[in-house]
Amino acid sequence: MVRLNKIYTRTGDAGQTGLVDGSRVAKDDPRMAAIGDVDEANCAIGLAVAALADPEAKAMLSRIQNELFDLGADLATPGETFEPDEMKLRIVAPQIERLEREIDRMNGDIEPLRSFILPGGANGAAELHFARAVVRRAERTAVAAAREVALNPLALVYLNRLSDHLFVAARWIARDAGDILWQPGATR
Repeated sequence: MVRLNKIYTRTGDAGQTGLVDGSRVAKDDPRMAAIGDVDEANCAIGLAVAALADPEAKAMLSRIQNELFDLGADLATPGETFEPDEMKLRIVAPQIERLEREIDRMNGDIEPLRSFILPGGANGAAELHFARAVVRRAERTAVAAAREVALNPLALVYLNRLSDHLFVAARWIARDAGDILWQPGATR
């Protein structure tokens, strides 16, 4: 269990921050940029949870928020091997598989796509579209970081699948109101 009694430590005042193994890196290090984008994605999902009334959607997203903290810990743990243990949180295949099952279940409740859709719609749907876009940025940042340091490949897969999950969840939440379809060239 994490216990934080003192929020400020002054250890980051010179632009460095600590990783799980105790090593220090610059706050603008590519790994830290990915961790920051994952944190922002978690905040965006929190906004969606606050806007939603559906208890099933709230439960799915709350699990995801917890997993994003695990993902942040995974990204903050240097190493060349990515098996979890008592001291290392790592994203694992069953987490991705659960996202896929949830996507398939939600997708079964909505009409097939007929066009690209505009991000917006019913309460919670717009927030989920925003969260999806933030997750896509986190994925791009993590992919860039993985070119410089070893990162858990399943962490990257998780982010990719999570953006799909949020897209389908937004459509699922808006299923009664319907999608807002893109109309190519409509304002020419």
